[in-house]
Amino acid sequence: MRVLVAGATGVVGRQLVPRLEAAGHEVVGISRRGPRPVDVLDAEAVRRAVAGAAPDAVVHQLTDLGGADGAANNRVRVEGTRNLVDAAREAGVGRIVAQSISWAYAPGDAPADESVPLDPTEEPPRSRVVAGVRALESAVAGLPEAVVLRYGILYGPGTWYAPGGAVAAALAGDPGARFLGSTAADGSVSSFVHVGDAAEAAVRALEWPPGTYNVVDDEPAPGHAWLPVLAEALGVPAPGRTEGRAPWARGAVNAQARALGWVPVRPSWRTGFADRG
Repeated sequence: MRVLVAGATGVVGRQLVPRLEAAGHEVVGISRRGPRPVDVLDAEAVRRAVAGAAPDAVVHQLTDLGGADGAANNRVRVEGTRNLVDAAREAGVGRIVAQSISWAYAPGDAPADESVPLDPTEEPPRSRVVAGVRALESAVAGLPEAVVLRYGILYGPGTWYAPGGAVAAALAGDPGARFLGSTAADGSVSSFVHVGDAAEAAVRALEWPPGTYNVVDDEPAPGHAWLPVLAEALGVPAPGRTEGRAPWARGAVNAQARALGWVPVRPSWRTGFADRG
C-alpha cells in the first residue's frame, strides 16, 4: 500500500514511518520540516502534496505541540484536518487513519470506552479542546474508510514525559517549563501509551474496520499513583499527594483495539516510564 504520513517527523511519525516500511508499505512523509515541507494550514499546498503522492491511504499524525500552545494545536486539529481530508477526497483516497485523544470524554467514574460521548462542557479551556477534537473526528468521518485512534497521553522518546523533557523540568521546579498537562498528584485518572505502541496501532489500523478506537495501555491510574513512578524514572522529586479529582479525568479502556490484535508492548506505565526505548 502507498501511504502518505502527515506529520512524519513528529514523535509518533518518527516511530511510524520505519514500521510502515518494515510492513512492506511505500511511504511518503510530509511535515512542516524535513525533505517535504508542507504547511498543513495552507490548503493549496496540502492539495498539491496529496495529489502528488497519489496514496492509497493517509495517516494523520499532525500536531503543533512544540510550544505548548493549545490554540495553535487546536488550529491544526480543525483547519489542518479539514485541509487534509478535502485533499484526500479530491485525490480519490477513501481510507484515513487519524490521531485523536482519549481524554475528551464526558465526565464519569469509570474508564471510558468508545461508546461514551465527548464532553458536552461549555467551560473553557476544556470546551475549546473538546471542540477541536470533535471537529477533527467529524472531518475525518467524511471519508468512507475513516479510523480514529484516541491515543492516551504519549510518553517515550521526544515527548514531554521523556528524561530531560518539560514534565521533568516542571517536577524539578523549573518555572519556565511548558507543557499541556498536569503534575497534580490527586485522584484525576489518566491513561498513557508509549509512542512505539501508538505507532504500531497506526500501522495495524490501516486494516481495521472504520470506527473509533482507544489506543491506551492497560492501566488507567490516578495522578497520586503514576506521578511518583514517573518522578523516580526521571530522577526528579515526586510531588506531594493532593486531594480532589477532575470529573472528566477518568481514563479509557482499550478492549476494542485489543480485540483486533493490537497488544501494547508496554502494557503499563509502571514499567514503561523507566524503559528508555
